[in-house]
Amino acid sequence: MKARFTDRVMVVTGAAQGIGKRVAELAAGEGARLVLVDIADYVLGLAAELRDRGVEALAVQADLETWEGAETVMARAQERYGRIDILINNVGGTIWAQPFEHYGPEQIQKEIQRSLFPTLWCCRAVLPYMIEQKGGVIVNVSSVATRGLMRVPYGAAKGGVNALTVNLAFEYAEHGIRVNATAPGGTEAPARLTPRNTEEQGEREKAWYQSLIDQTRATSFMHRYGTLDEQAEPILFLASDAASYLTGTVLPVAGGDTG
Repeated sequence: MKARFTDRVMVVTGAAQGIGKRVAELAAGEGARLVLVDIADYVLGLAAELRDRGVEALAVQADLETWEGAETVMARAQERYGRIDILINNVGGTIWAQPFEHYGPEQIQKEIQRSLFPTLWCCRAVLPYMIEQKGGVIVNVSSVATRGLMRVPYGAAKGGVNALTVNLAFEYAEHGIRVNATAPGGTEAPARLTPRNTEEQGEREKAWYQSLIDQTRATSFMHRYGTLDEQAEPILFLASDAASYLTGTVLPVAGGDTG
């Protein structure tokens, strides 16, 4: 059976760890030519590992919370491979877990900057290339935290990702571009190489975070977190030709929780 991504150029953001890394590893095994993007230099090591396995992999360090970072990434991908077939937007994640009245204005702004703008900027930066080549696929990674506890700004950012996904799908279908998203629930993953929050956590903060975990498990029909493979495979399905008649879809991947 032919690999799903043979010779397809795939840009994966947030590729140094977690879901993004697993997406890259699985796509590499199915013939993708990869552009691995992260702000952390760990992405250089991942690209080197994949190249040692015979995979075409370019690593790009960039701050995707900025337009300049996203623009640079897509230009580098186009320069290297001459096209961009698939974009996986995976940057984002909760920084603070606390009741909304405890968020300061700067915290709210940082949550939105982290979990909405990288996807917004990368979609904008890739569109001219996909329009020119008359096709492409974008898969955004959202979250079921659009309905949840202790992370209102993050949920608002991911609600923006959902709206962005549907609006882009509607607007660019005529150019042969499909845009979908997955909405992961809680996911078991190794400890982060670069913590999102390095602040000291007191007993109050730990209790708030625990309530988030408890709610995530309780609202999943399966009452558990998912695995990295359980998150990566739906992303790759939406990126593949098997999903050729799907666009504008936000697929919950949360054991029954629909966000």
